[in-house]
Amino acid sequence: MKLTKLFTEFFESEKASGLLLIYCTCISLLLSNYFFKENYIQLWHFQLWGHQLTHWINDGLMAIFFLLIGLELEREIYVGELSNIKNSILPIFAAFGGMLIPALLFLFFNFGTESQAGAGIPMATDIAFAIGILSLLGSRVPASLKVLLTAIAVIDDLGAIIVIAIFYTKTLAFSNLFLALGIFALLLFFNRMKVHNLIPYIIGGIVMWYFMLQSGVHATITGVLLAFAIPFGDGKERSPSFILQHGLHKPVAFIILPIFALANTCITFNSDWFSGMTNLNSIGILVGLLMGKPFGIFIFSLIAVSMGLCVLPKELKWKHVLGVGLLGGIGFTMSIFIALLAYEQEALVTQSKIAILLASLTAGAMGYFLLKLTLPAQYVESDSD
Repeated sequence: MKLTKLFTEFFESEKASGLLLIYCTCISLLLSNYFFKENYIQLWHFQLWGHQLTHWINDGLMAIFFLLIGLELEREIYVGELSNIKNSILPIFAAFGGMLIPALLFLFFNFGTESQAGAGIPMATDIAFAIGILSLLGSRVPASLKVLLTAIAVIDDLGAIIVIAIFYTKTLAFSNLFLALGIFALLLFFNRMKVHNLIPYIIGGIVMWYFMLQSGVHATITGVLLAFAIPFGDGKERSPSFILQHGLHKPVAFIILPIFALANTCITFNSDWFSGMTNLNSIGILVGLLMGKPFGIFIFSLIAVSMGLCVLPKELKWKHVLGVGLLGGIGFTMSIFIALLAYEQEALVTQSKIAILLASLTAGAMGYFLLKLTLPAQYVESDSD
């Protein structure tokens, strides 16, 4: 399987970003518990234009992250793995199973409790972290495995975006929502009229973000809407979509995601923090990510292949799909993001973050060692691929 230049660039930037996220998380946890503890935590609560710094990061900078995800999803649909119905069935089924089963397992433990709103937490996969762990295996990873993991993670993020829009909108100001959607319609008109200059889309996206923020729908949704309003064309290097996606790779990978990690992992571990892992919310997250993710991805992939809807790529075995499922259990960025939306109680948010970190670390280690044991010492792509 040959990888396109833009997919390779996306994969490489996510790979480096994943490794950087691990470093930033460790630094943030050290600063929150040992060095400059109070000053470091107060830094992220600094008020700027009426909102805390973390608010601007989570509602503003993350909209740019979602813009990049939207552009990558658009590329996958038009010219990538999802452009061919036969090829797209496997990652679509796998991603659906990887979202449905963790959510059901979480609700099994939490339905009817104050923490049931967190059902979306174990549904997500962190693209950067998962790809970063996979990259540690080097040349032994076949292209089809890279594409499968990336496609599942991108579809997962789309699912998380839909879940956020539907289930985590608490109040709705219809006038602002209609204004935001009106701007989106205008940008689609620009697209239809073949306006390829990015400036009108960027300005329109900023204004759309403002009205979406005021509407009650989470403002990061703007990033995905903007991605699909920007002309894709033939997807080649001169298309507006390619230019913007290429331009966003490094800022998102090396600035936005590390800042998000630093801001949202400043967690203070109290002496009794471990007891918090025995409550239903934490159990639901741990079971959802560590068991629900790999089980859902594996079983739904098996169902799709058994029904003859798709075939497993010839370089892959079912044990590799299980390894991908374990890497899918690395929730981190998206899981933390949803936890912040799901809960208002600081204690629940903190417990959720700790459970996400533990589950992501365990899932990443298990996925890495399973793939290391089952993949060949070095994968060599044949000329016929």
